[in-house]
Amino acid sequence: MAAEPTSPPGDDELLQRVARGDDAAFGALYDSLGSSVYGLARRVIRDPARAEEVAQEVFLQVWQTAARFDPARGRAKSWVLTLAHRRAVDAVRRDQSATNRERTYDWTPGPDHDVVDETVSLRLEHEQVRRCMEGLTELQHEAITLAYFQGYTYAETAEVLGANTSTIKTRMRDGLVRLRDCMGVES
Repeated sequence: MAAEPTSPPGDDELLQRVARGDDAAFGALYDSLGSSVYGLARRVIRDPARAEEVAQEVFLQVWQTAARFDPARGRAKSWVLTLAHRRAVDAVRRDQSATNRERTYDWTPGPDHDVVDETVSLRLEHEQVRRCMEGLTELQHEAITLAYFQGYTYAETAEVLGANTSTIKTRMRDGLVRLRDCMGVES
């Protein structure tokens, strides 16, 4: 009596064999579901090359996690296609996030100089000027403040201080010499 021909194993049985490390069963499962996985990924992703990558990732995941498949909860094809759909959606989200980051990045070149260094240097200079201004006589301080910080002319400064214009010029010159010496500026 001749042996009855056996039908090829179904996807459920193949997946259970893959869980036990059967390479041949994995090849057969790939042959059975490969086009469906790629087609699903292609519908979600649209980019053929990216869909191929996702399909490869899905089958790698199938190989690594086949033991998690429970035939009592569903069919092998449904389980694999669920993995494929999740991977494809994740890929779309990841690609969209990368595109959004790329669009929002400010590609304009930064300043040509170090803003922090310049700001600190300027503040230090201002502090030094204030400290040196405190070392002037009251008359020198007033004359320089009016002329240099408030924009008064020699004549206006002389009028505000009730002094002769020549006297104001002398006070300012002497005060500026003292400021220069205090700040360590060479003439």
